[in-house]
Amino acid sequence: MSTDTTPSDAEAACFEAGIKFGTLYHQFAGTPLSPSSASSLETAMEEAIENQPHCTDVTVAVQTDALEAELAESTADYTELTGRFLEVEIVVDYEGHEVLTRMEMEDGYPLMRLESVRGR
Repeated sequence: MSTDTTPSDAEAACFEAGIKFGTLYHQFAGTPLSPSSASSLETAMEEAIENQPHCTDVTVAVQTDALEAELAESTADYTELTGRFLEVEIVVDYEGHEVLTRMEMEDGYPLMRLESVRGR
């Protein structure tokens, strides 16, 4: 049994992806969201997360059908951003290891998952 506890580059790449998702979700959760602000919020989220080290691509899509359904049952013109309104893909490249992660609703929960790790 090895006593080396140093993470591999691939493991570090996965950790970096997790940091990006934690930042994205917890920085923006609760942001006021309306159909007219959805596009600009998508862009703001993408650009903010892409600023982080090792992040090569971020795609955020507000699920407008879910948003409009939520607002149809409300007297307000907006609601707060939660994971149920988002589909997100984040790509991290760390020391030659590309990690693809995704968040989407699964069984009523915004599940963040590791899709693939490519590299050396």
